[in-house]
Amino acid sequence: MTTLAALGFGYCVRHLVAREPTAFSRVVGTARTAERLADLPAGVLPFLFDGESLSTLLAEALAATDLIIASAPPDVRGDPILRCAGKVLEAGRLSQVVYLTTLGVYGDHGGGWVDETTPPRAGSPRLERRLGAEQEWFAFGQRRGIPVSVLRLAGIYGPGRNALDQLRAGQARRIDKPGQVFNRIHVEDIARTISAAVAKRFDGILNVTDDLPAPPGDPIAYAAGLLGLPAPAAIPFDEAARDMSPMALTFWAANKRVANHRLKDELGVSLAYPTYREGLAALHGAGA
Repeated sequence: MTTLAALGFGYCVRHLVAREPTAFSRVVGTARTAERLADLPAGVLPFLFDGESLSTLLAEALAATDLIIASAPPDVRGDPILRCAGKVLEAGRLSQVVYLTTLGVYGDHGGGWVDETTPPRAGSPRLERRLGAEQEWFAFGQRRGIPVSVLRLAGIYGPGRNALDQLRAGQARRIDKPGQVFNRIHVEDIARTISAAVAKRFDGILNVTDDLPAPPGDPIAYAAGLLGLPAPAAIPFDEAARDMSPMALTFWAANKRVANHRLKDELGVSLAYPTYREGLAALHGAGA
């Protein structure tokens, strides 16, 4: 049986573990605060991990771990997991790593198509750190002789995190930036991808995205139609940008269409929700 350590235990891993409750004999989860730690699902062994130090008990748990799913963001010193736990992991029984990162590392391509062979254009220190962490994990995998699956994720949605919820809460904004498109991915399809990557011991970079890069306001308008509501009035991007964070502005500055051929052809993943339309319709039907 397999021991999984999720560092930290977030939305995607929560869905994976709920979807496949018998896939792992033991699940270790970390969080940065006691409040988040208390929110971990029943059955998950909880450990505080702030990216600065490793407790003796967590070190012992990691030494006995077979699979790591890592999603902790890197800082200016690099990946906090490798910095704090690299030696423990190299000496333990670890046999595979899945690193969850972002499509943002491709940067801006003027709406053109990119795939895993496209050289990244990070364009910000935050995304440069992400690229650095990817390379840290690959180097670790080579030293340890194990596969490292670097999954570059599109914009994530799913139960409790979608345009339907935003509309119900009165928080949906339909921002209009002509020519802008984004990729998206349902959390169920992320879970399918992780399972396939583990089963096939995939080693390399993989874009995890649906089939339809689309303008940012389209899912909001589609969700409004499902709810029988008028779509929110479009807000010009220049107006919306006035109160955006620097991170959000970086996100909006990157315009690209991301291909998922490797996901489907090489890994053999069949998307449950090929576009936001199927995903939102299913969430609406389930009352989510």
